[in-house]
Amino acid sequence: MSLSSSTRTPSQGARAAGRSAGGPNRLPSSRERRPALAALAVILILLGAAGSALIALNSGNRSDFVAISADSLPPGHKLEAKDLSRGDLAGATGGLIPWSQASKYLGRYTTTWLYKDQFVTPENFTKDGQQPIPSGAALVGISLEAGRAPSDGLDVGDIVSITRVPTANQDGTSAVTLVKAAMVTSSAGAITDSKTSANSSLNVTVLVPSDQITTVGAAAASKSLMLAKLAPGTKTDVERNGGAN
Repeated sequence: MSLSSSTRTPSQGARAAGRSAGGPNRLPSSRERRPALAALAVILILLGAAGSALIALNSGNRSDFVAISADSLPPGHKLEAKDLSRGDLAGATGGLIPWSQASKYLGRYTTTWLYKDQFVTPENFTKDGQQPIPSGAALVGISLEAGRAPSDGLDVGDIVSITRVPTANQDGTSAVTLVKAAMVTSSAGAITDSKTSANSSLNVTVLVPSDQITTVGAAAASKSLMLAKLAPGTKTDVERNGGAN
């Protein structure tokens, strides 16, 4: 008796049953994908149109304001036409000087440091006819080392008290307050170098009564001054827009 083997192919019914058991597994046809792609294209077109409209709207709201053309201007600088340039801005620009008013500030003096391309406000300049140094006052420069001023430095507009402290060879001498409240008009340097953390020097200019020029100047030269920062709004011994109180 001989044995024979044969390969039988599944019937078409069996193949159909197998497909039914496995569930649907085909990808959507290109015809079915077209509506979704069309909807996405419409959304992108609408977003682009909205963005273009917003840009056009903002461009239409831009205005010209006064900016600084010089690399830097120190406090007390008399303003000239060459120091100014025109810059345009959009959005919230309250307080800035419009370019149409630039000429009225020529001849005035700067009250703070100003830098190239900086937009300015009326507070950056003296009032019309006001001199940078009031009558009965003087600007005195002071160089300060660690322990003689706040470690985070002093800024223009800060109010400080100026005290003469005993030097190393003046044991038994008491500290004396020379100016109760003076305004800082310029500041450069730092008590501590930000890169090396080494001690450095802070150089400031302060507005003092004229009767204290010699005393404060001599103490500054001997490096025996200490400056303490006071609360903002403290009334100074010398008002910027007037003389000594």
